[in-house]
Amino acid sequence: MKIHFIGIAGTGMGALARMLKQAGHEVRGSDVSIYPPMSDQLAAAEIPVFEGFAAQNLEWGPECVVVGNVCRADHPEVVAAQAAGLRLESFPSMLASALLPERDPLVVAGTHGKTTTTSLLSWILRFAGLDPSYLIGGVPQNLPSGAHLGQGRPIVLEGDEYDTAFFDKRSKFLHYRPKRAILTSVEFDHADIFAGMDEVRAAFSAFVETIGPDGDLVVNADSPEAMGIAALCKGRVLRYRVLPEDGDLGSAEYCGIVRSKPGSRRTEFELFEHGKSLGRLSTQLMGAYNVGNVLAASAVARAEGVSPDALREAVRRFRGVKRRQELLGLAQGVRVIFDFAHHPTAVQLTVRALRRRYPNKALHVCFEPRSSSSHRRAFSEGYVGSFDAASRVYVAPLFKPQKVDEAERLDTDALARAITARGVPAIAYGDIESLAEAVIASAGPGDTVVLLSSGSFGGLGDRLLNGFGDPVTLGTPDDLPRVNALLEGYELPAVIAGDTVDTLVVRKPDGGIAATVSLQTVGDQSFLFGLAVEPDRRGQGLGWVVGDAVLRLARILGIRTIYLSTTMAADFFASRLGFRSVAIGDVDPAVREAANFQAGAALDNAVCMRLDVDAGG
Repeated sequence: MKIHFIGIAGTGMGALARMLKQAGHEVRGSDVSIYPPMSDQLAAAEIPVFEGFAAQNLEWGPECVVVGNVCRADHPEVVAAQAAGLRLESFPSMLASALLPERDPLVVAGTHGKTTTTSLLSWILRFAGLDPSYLIGGVPQNLPSGAHLGQGRPIVLEGDEYDTAFFDKRSKFLHYRPKRAILTSVEFDHADIFAGMDEVRAAFSAFVETIGPDGDLVVNADSPEAMGIAALCKGRVLRYRVLPEDGDLGSAEYCGIVRSKPGSRRTEFELFEHGKSLGRLSTQLMGAYNVGNVLAASAVARAEGVSPDALREAVRRFRGVKRRQELLGLAQGVRVIFDFAHHPTAVQLTVRALRRRYPNKALHVCFEPRSSSSHRRAFSEGYVGSFDAASRVYVAPLFKPQKVDEAERLDTDALARAITARGVPAIAYGDIESLAEAVIASAGPGDTVVLLSSGSFGGLGDRLLNGFGDPVTLGTPDDLPRVNALLEGYELPAVIAGDTVDTLVVRKPDGGIAATVSLQTVGDQSFLFGLAVEPDRRGQGLGWVVGDAVLRLARILGIRTIYLSTTMAADFFASRLGFRSVAIGDVDPAVREAANFQAGAALDNAVCMRLDVDAGG
């Protein structure tokens, strides 16, 4: 079939276009703003894209036109398609008709946690060898992209309650008719399309009623609204909940009891299935709410036949999703984290989770009211108590405030005053520049800065990292030639890139590399290599900065043992980072087989060293 997408550069639309091309359809599309990474992904899939919207973009003869939900009835390509008698499809209806037959939809719905849970479930099934298809509204760190057409029966979908298209005002998830579904929570959101809680409740109720008698609903037992709606399910209902130490294991089919202590760089919990322990799971995700997300994904994965061993290892290796608790970098001892939270409940849970993980230093929270709902006065009371665990709050100006009538707009000055009245200093800023200056002046070594926004926050992350100076960030493929050039100057082996290799860099203003270090992960062990500092920056402490940063990364990833080989820096690694010398024969065989270890150990006079990693730091 020949299919044209209006608005093909959107995350979901572009992903679906690539999946349909992979399924054998001829696909083209149009958009006004086309830039990486989506432009690169569409080009790699050999999907032609028209820049700009015009009636002539349909002259290639498509049989159907997929209309994004941002398009209105007077859109020039919609008008042209209707004049030509072409069939209009929405994003979810196209997905349902083209890809869901002969597959088993596993749909993740709820006000909170959809993207993380969808990504985790997709990763678990993929890790277990089921080769699922999936379509995710984010960028999973473990997966090549947010969309994949697999050979297995499962297809994992993020179920959105937002409306479908100008010609179909039903929620998107009503098109998917799941075999199994997850309902993480039900709260009021999307104030631009739902008049009140009754309409939200009706949408989720209709979704649950699409589950057949042979289907499953996995539901958060601690969400009263979700539990009330679950009563409408015609199939099996499986509850999940996070319990205290003395909690009732009979209160839900899947229970988790958190075992890690505040300050731990991993969240560890014991998983119970129908009252029986499946052992301890470890995840880099923060907060009890994310333990709940893991429980939900685990329940569906187990129903799909995933073994406890595969489940535990997949959860341990899961790296999360970009823009969800994402560590942007470290600079002058300050960690900068980005999170998508913008609903009052999500903000509160995220801030609490960060406070638990980093309890001993200041937590600076930068909040941008950007989404259609967060712009509105309706959420103002909810926001006031959401920042209680913060040390200081910086409220950004409303993004495009004209999109909401002045009488309905959130008053950011009033919000800051109300937060301050609860004992947390808060200031509303008129622009991003002054907000950034205030954070840079206030935050110090060991502090955490978190950016909460549903958008880009005006590039605040880069502003802060560069403002603090010498930020350590994850390298990209584009950095690799410059990294290897720096290593070559010290006669060190080049980085052999791969899915298990992470490279940290300190970039210079001109894009060059001032310092670098890499880590190759092998299970819960790793090999540290390629630590180098530009000659004219030696003696300024950058070696320790990147060395400390890579140890922090190892803790987050759940690494228990780090090995390295060095020809001239054994004293540095021993005195500054705590490594001790070991014989090469004492290095774990799996690590010795790693390509980067073999390259490093082959150097003349190489000394092997080992560090046993603690969980804090």
